[in-house]
Amino acid sequence: MSAIPLSASPRLPTAVALAACLAAALTAPAALAQQKIEQQMSAEQFKNAGLNKLSDDELVNLNAWLNRTLDTETSKAVVKAQEETKHESRGFLSKGTSKEPIVARLSGDFSGFGRGRTYVLDNGQEWRQDDNAELPGVRNMPSPQVRITPTIIGNSWYLSVQGYNTRAKVSRVK
Repeated sequence: MSAIPLSASPRLPTAVALAACLAAALTAPAALAQQKIEQQMSAEQFKNAGLNKLSDDELVNLNAWLNRTLDTETSKAVVKAQEETKHESRGFLSKGTSKEPIVARLSGDFSGFGRGRTYVLDNGQEWRQDDNAELPGVRNMPSPQVRITPTIIGNSWYLSVQGYNTRAKVSRVK
């Protein structure tokens, strides 16, 4: 079994950068939530927005609403970033990834299995066949649907083509 070193993953730097942004997003709202809108804007901006016409109570309510909205939107962004990171890392050596199969279409024609072949999916992922599985008799099948299923234990993945029972062991390369 050949393992892909983490440094070989072009998506890993993206995931690391996304995690750093996520950490910044978690700390930024706390700093912004403590600042009132009148402190975030210049006096001219505050006046031009018509906020100088608000009573003290209206200004307090506006600041409370902005803080709630900021908290809500930040929470949504955190969940979205976590989901995107989980999706981006599926198939690479990582813990805690989903055990749900990946269902996609091959980009281009499928001409059977062969050790070392790379299979490019329509979702941008690339998988390389690591075993000697073969599927003789298949010729130029245009963009078939495939299913890549993880094993229950370990970090092995198997690719199968719709309509065939043979599976090939694959590793994600991109």
